[in-house]
This record gives sequence, C-alpha cells and structure tokens, in this order.
Amino acid sequence: MRSGRTLRRAPGWILAAAVAAGCAAPEAEPEQSGTGVVPAAPLEADHFVPSSPENVSWGWFPIDKEPVLRVRPGEIVRMDTLTHSGAVQDEEPVAWLTALGVPREEIHQDILDFWASREGRPREGRSGHVITGPVYVEGAEPGDMLEIEILAVETRMPWGVNNTSPRGGVFSESYPGFRPEDPALDIPPGTRHLIRTGWVDGREVAFLAEDIQVPLAPFMGILAVAPDPVVGQPGVTVPGVQGSRPPGPFGGNLDVKDLKAGTTVYLPVFHPGALFYAGDPHGAQGDGEVSGTAIEQSLSGVFRFAVHKGRAPSSPRAEDEDYYMVMGIDLDLDRAARQATWEVVQFLGEEKGLSPAKALSLASIAVDFRVSEVVDLTQVVTGYIPKHIFVR
Repeated sequence: MRSGRTLRRAPGWILAAAVAAGCAAPEAEPEQSGTGVVPAAPLEADHFVPSSPENVSWGWFPIDKEPVLRVRPGEIVRMDTLTHSGAVQDEEPVAWLTALGVPREEIHQDILDFWASREGRPREGRSGHVITGPVYVEGAEPGDMLEIEILAVETRMPWGVNNTSPRGGVFSESYPGFRPEDPALDIPPGTRHLIRTGWVDGREVAFLAEDIQVPLAPFMGILAVAPDPVVGQPGVTVPGVQGSRPPGPFGGNLDVKDLKAGTTVYLPVFHPGALFYAGDPHGAQGDGEVSGTAIEQSLSGVFRFAVHKGRAPSSPRAEDEDYYMVMGIDLDLDRAARQATWEVVQFLGEEKGLSPAKALSLASIAVDFRVSEVVDLTQVVTGYIPKHIFVR
C-alpha cells in the first residue's frame, strides 16, 4: 500500500489484492522568505474535478447521479471542494462575506456560481454540505473495498469561518443528555468568526487572535462512497442517504481530523464504481468539533484509488505511518465506543492473528480510543492502534 509518494509494505488485510501504481512526482520544497513562506507547488494529477455546480451535490450522497469522472485504479485525481460558508445562506454571497470581513477579491467564483445555481434547483439533501463527486472507479463492485490514498490537501483561500452560539454544538437543546437547567453560554446567537490563515516560519497557521496561532491541518470532513440504498416502505427504496450530516459505514461526514495528507482510507463498496465523494473541507479541527463547526475552509484534495476485491470492511478504516485507525459509529457515544472496541478486536484477530481475549487485552493496554466528533447525530470514536508495537 502507498502512503504519500512512497511505497511501503501493505498490511495483511489488503496485501492479497494490492494494485501496483506509479508514484506521483514529488512536491517542490517551499522557499523560505523572512517569517513567511512560499507554498510548495501543487501536486500534479491525472485528472481535475472543479467544484462547479454540475459537479456538486447539496446535502446528500445521491446513488444515481451521473459520475463527474471515471478513473482507473492508480490514477491521481485532484478534486476542489467548496465550504458551505457563503454558499448556502439566503443572503447574496458577496454581501454576506464582505460584511463578515472577506475582501471581495478573495471570494472564489465557485461560491458565486453555486449560490446562483440554487435558483430553481430543488433542495434534495437535508444538510448544508456542498459535496464534490461522484468519481467512478473502474472495477469496483459491491463487496469490494475502496482504498483512497490522500496525497495532498491544500488550502484554496486564506480564510475560513467558525460558528458558535449559546445553544450550538454540544450545548444544543437537542443534544443527547440535555437538561433544561443546563446553563447556556454567554454568546450572541449565530456568532460567526472569520479566521485568517497564512504562512509563518514555514508553517501554515490560523490567526485566532494577535497572540493565538493554530497550526493548520487541512482535511476533508467528508470522504464517502455512495451509501447502501435506504429501504423505506415495502417495495420502496430511497435513493441514497437523505442527509450528509450523519456518517455511517459508507464513510461520509466522519470529521476524523487525522484523515489528512499521508493517510489512506478504506471504505466498503455498495455500488458499481464505488462512487466516491469528498467535501466539508476543514482547515483545522479539534477532536469532538464541539461548537458544531471547524475552520470551514475551501480545500483541494489529491487522491489515488485502488480496489481490493471482496474485502469490504464493516466500518471505515484508515492508516498512516504510525497508526491503524478503526472507527465505531453510533447514535449513542457509549455505543460508539463499544463499536470501536469491537472493530479493533476484530481487526487484531483478522490481521494480527490474536484471539479475542488477547486482542481485547491489547486494546485496553495499548490502543487509544479518541472521540473524533460528537455533533453530527451519530457519534464517531476512533481506535488508534500503534504500529510500533508489532515488532515483525
């Protein structure tokens, strides 16, 4: 399996079906200039998918949308993604964003184009995300596993937006466990924070205040395949998950901040071609995303795909150089933790040959279970299995 632009040994769970592909050209080293930096040259790709109105869906993952691109395994695809900040509100975007403090010249045309395309366009999804795709991967069939190698995630604009409110995120009245006597925060309703980003001393940061700089770690909150159809009334199949907010086995709005450049994601395939989507781009996020949003910032992602026949995982998985990441997803946070533990035990049994007793022991001793997000209806807990403990 490949990570970044180097080949490394695949773990047992995909080795049998690994697809060899050439490596992309390396990125140019950034040129230092005083306290700033010139960003590295964009990574080259075989294909480009812009976030134009015809290439995006609003708030859901349709299973019957015509693919925006067809690729062979091993090909590299650059996909632009569009933040919903400025694109989905009722007010005209230039007025809305300039009032927030965004200079007119920093408002991308795809924001304006998407907002204009909404006139006469039915709202099919039930969430606010603007999602690019789908990309059809040749050879992918139901029951297979799609490998998404994240080669690069790059910022497209020097600003992002974060929302806070007295009853938003984990403080919402609809949040599980809410009690009427719980105090509200002293925040004006619907507060939006414009967050400038830029380069300082060789790193990209977000400027939250004069004395607060948060390192950017851009990632796609949404990485998905077209989900399994939802069966409604007898004989009626609803075409796809109706809202993009809750993640599931198909991936979706996972909001796992470590799914960034250098990480490889594995998702089960439910439809021919897998039908890959990306969106909900974030400049930076803490585990939990407790206000309900991260730094919502348009990004460009560069991906390479592989197909592994008949090896569909039961839950999204990922890995980087240091960890295997196994996710548990449920409406209830406690159940999500239980599901993540179950998935870790299954993984350790299948791939490392451990008995359930030994795997659970190792999970308790060496595996970190992190609350990745808690504000998207279903909760996500990720088990981080360190690779260094396996000495051979």
